[in-house]
Amino acid sequence: MKSKVYIYSIVLFSSLLFMNCQEDEMALPPQAEAVFSASADQVAVGETIQFTNDSQNATAYLWSFGDGTTSKLVSPKKSYESSDIFLVSLVSTGAGGSTISNMEITVTPASSFTVEDPESLLATVPVQFNNMSLEATSYSWSFGDGTNSSSTEENPTHTYTEAGTYSVSLTAESAVGSHVFTQDILVGSAPQKFADLYYIDLGDEYVRSLALDGTGTVSDILNIAGMGGVGMAYDHVNQKVYFSDFNAYPLGNIWKMNPDGSELEAIASNIGDPYAIALDIDAGKIYWVDDDGNVSRANMDGSNPEIGFFTVAGAWWRAIALDVENSKMYVYDSYFEDLYEVNMDGTDPNIIVSGVYGYAISVDTVNDKIYFDDQNEELLKVANLDGSDVQTVDDNGTRIYGMHIDHEEGKLYWSGRDSGELYRANLDGTGKEVLKTGLSSPRGIVLIK
Repeated sequence: MKSKVYIYSIVLFSSLLFMNCQEDEMALPPQAEAVFSASADQVAVGETIQFTNDSQNATAYLWSFGDGTTSKLVSPKKSYESSDIFLVSLVSTGAGGSTISNMEITVTPASSFTVEDPESLLATVPVQFNNMSLEATSYSWSFGDGTNSSSTEENPTHTYTEAGTYSVSLTAESAVGSHVFTQDILVGSAPQKFADLYYIDLGDEYVRSLALDGTGTVSDILNIAGMGGVGMAYDHVNQKVYFSDFNAYPLGNIWKMNPDGSELEAIASNIGDPYAIALDIDAGKIYWVDDDGNVSRANMDGSNPEIGFFTVAGAWWRAIALDVENSKMYVYDSYFEDLYEVNMDGTDPNIIVSGVYGYAISVDTVNDKIYFDDQNEELLKVANLDGSDVQTVDDNGTRIYGMHIDHEEGKLYWSGRDSGELYRANLDGTGKEVLKTGLSSPRGIVLIK
């Protein structure tokens, strides 16, 4: 009997102990669980990230963003001011304790740029790009107008050759990544570009330019006192102006300079009264004629001179023009009064017009014509390249020392020594304009675009 009571007592005690322990376990609060997500794990400097807190069993939160800043908000927003990789931590705390969750955020540079005068962009005019990127160490530009249209400069300029809409991209890079910013720009048509007519004003001893923009503006380019002459030519490839100087016989010169008059250099010297000059730009040759019957040439820097590679004894050469396409040159003699066609190597000379003399000739290789000043009749004339079918272009009577043909516009330019004027007309002489009057003694001319 006593043994049964003892057994019942043990069972009861064990049951009570089990129930008591179970109640203690049920009374413990649940453990907090830190969980969060981000709207992006890679952003650019200054770009906002939205953090979303999905923690469980938590009532307090402490965020650490890896850049020294913190927050106690439930789901904060954050942006970074530097480019790096940052460790973001969230400590979530509840009655049952705290846990932590981490995430890496990569912050790249922020790429951005502006364009100066974006409403006024024009083809052929340089566009200035201003780099507004943040925290970048290098840059790569793509200007959107060709496979080689790029730059690594921080603030480049770029010139578009044609009007249109172009998509320009800037990639800003740092050690941790890169960011691309793209915007479209609208480039308008190129502005109208006006040419300048350069001329030698021998009376005033100046090389001058006349702006052909309708203003009539004349600019002094070079004072040629002590080195005046009449011949002039322009190398449009290398942008050099050549002119002759017969100031002191037989110490004449051929000069070369930039269009602004700088870097003046004598490339040929000790010439007996050099008159007209002409250029074969593709072959790198300059030709000139003189008062001693010589047609001469040299490299365009004056080296390798060939003095008198074609000569006519007693001739007073006054003008020369080249027909490079047909390997011909034309030279004008005022003593025997003949206009010659000669091979450019000096062989096979032929008189194509006789009984004429003047001071200027110009070859129109597009229309196979030659223009020449005939002072016997005081006329500006044009003929076929073989001298046939001579026609009158102008009857002003002035001596002409400079002619220039502009094939793009279909215009002929010439100077009038005695009239003191510069002229322009259609190639047949119609539509004649007086571009400038009141000049002292205009001689050689060139058109520079």
